[in-house]
Amino acid sequence: MIGKKMIVNGKEYEIVKLLGKGKGGYSYLVHDGNRRFVLKQIHHEPCDYYQFGDKIQAEINDYNRLKSIGIKIPAMIDVDTKTERILKEFIDGETIYDLILQDKMKPEYVDQLRSMCTLLYAAHTNIDYFPTNFVVQDGEIYYIDFECNEYMDEWNFENWGIKYWSKTPQFLQYVKEHS
Repeated sequence: MIGKKMIVNGKEYEIVKLLGKGKGGYSYLVHDGNRRFVLKQIHHEPCDYYQFGDKIQAEINDYNRLKSIGIKIPAMIDVDTKTERILKEFIDGETIYDLILQDKMKPEYVDQLRSMCTLLYAAHTNIDYFPTNFVVQDGEIYYIDFECNEYMDEWNFENWGIKYWSKTPQFLQYVKEHS
């Protein structure tokens, strides 16, 4: 895929690398010759633990919801509904997941997430707290996914997410299964 061109609303972007695959799509680091971006290509592969409706509209709605709550997220630069592609601002930094693996995790990152949770919970919202969804840039964490859902205690940070924000048995099991 490296070097392949992808088009968003008539503008061409060259793939630099695959950043990751999630429940809803593939994210690529791309460039237009001047700047780097993240291009998310929606996929329709089955996911046995999550139900989707209109994925592209859900991304737009979730982005607007998180932005209105005040969560630090990358800017949504463009959306091509026909090809189901989203162009986002590239937040350059390491993921919380990688920082945990490298023993570089800092307590202030968890503190920053807890501050995000205060805003989210007040808005009756949960996000996907898995550490691959957070990037640290200049000491600040950004939620780089747009997925959010109605608040449920079971899926909040304290009951679910925290299990993956250090080298817990759950985190280490995930690493083992996905390495």
